[in-house]
Amino acid sequence: MSKTILITGGAGFIGSNLCRRLLKDDNKVICVDNLYTGQMRNIKPLMTNKNFKFINHNIIEPLTIEEKLDQIYNLACPASPPHYQKDPLFTINTCFIGTTNMLNLARINNCKMLQASTSEVYGDPLEHPQKETYRGHVNCFGIRSCYDEGKRSAETLCFNYINQFGVNVKIIRIFNTYGPYMAKDDGRVITNFVNQALYDQDETIYGDGSQTRSFQYIDDLIEAMIRVMDTDDTFHGPINLGNPNEFTIKELAEIILELIKESKSKMVYKELPMDDPCKRRPDISLAKEKLKWEPVIQLREGLQKTIDYFKEIKDIGQK
Repeated sequence: MSKTILITGGAGFIGSNLCRRLLKDDNKVICVDNLYTGQMRNIKPLMTNKNFKFINHNIIEPLTIEEKLDQIYNLACPASPPHYQKDPLFTINTCFIGTTNMLNLARINNCKMLQASTSEVYGDPLEHPQKETYRGHVNCFGIRSCYDEGKRSAETLCFNYINQFGVNVKIIRIFNTYGPYMAKDDGRVITNFVNQALYDQDETIYGDGSQTRSFQYIDDLIEAMIRVMDTDDTFHGPINLGNPNEFTIKELAEIILELIKESKSKMVYKELPMDDPCKRRPDISLAKEKLKWEPVIQLREGLQKTIDYFKEIKDIGQK
């Protein structure tokens, strides 16, 4: 049955992919984004769809929606270090005040809400891989804290709305995700490496490249998000969503240079930024149990799709 679904941050990387999937499933989608990091080009092809509506709005301000909502996906927040560190107060206010506004909207509509949290709540983890029960190792005064602690405070808000008002909120913790519709300048490691290789710039590795990450392709994440939203009303999370296959940053750089054979890029090394996690890998046992889900697209296949997307963007820019 068709649902009316609101997506905050809907013009961003994850949000625009989610808009596409939910429209494909014959839902009505209301996309809310203030375009701070989201891009109109991500949703421009959707604007002619009669089931799609775009609202330019900052969720730090209260939002009134005329339609009765069935679901809310709250994805709004700058998510890459250069973007969330640009205006730390804006980031933490989006996490706290923006989430409060969306929780109130869910309460008014008596609808489900999915809160997009992050693996950053684990900080630079002392537990590996990270389970949902791990409480994290976060520097609350560091340059990443506006995002790390902002997302932690948003989770606290959600659980208080669950316990105090009975709002049906489901919390997901998203691990490194990549794929089409990422912003070229978002500062994430895959976009950096792919675009540096495509433009024959040296691939910048921070530290010695031994730090590890686990990379999840966007289609796997979107499938998991929808399955979380469809869980019964007793399940609220948090739940890790990520790909548990672990790679060093140096291995990632080497794979990308392998896939972009024409690149003349070389690897160069720079100082590791403050509080950059040494390891990051999800334990997805809970997702396997509750969602009957695990990632199906592995790194080389997902990287090839991502490279093809950025090649297309590059070609359009040169015409």
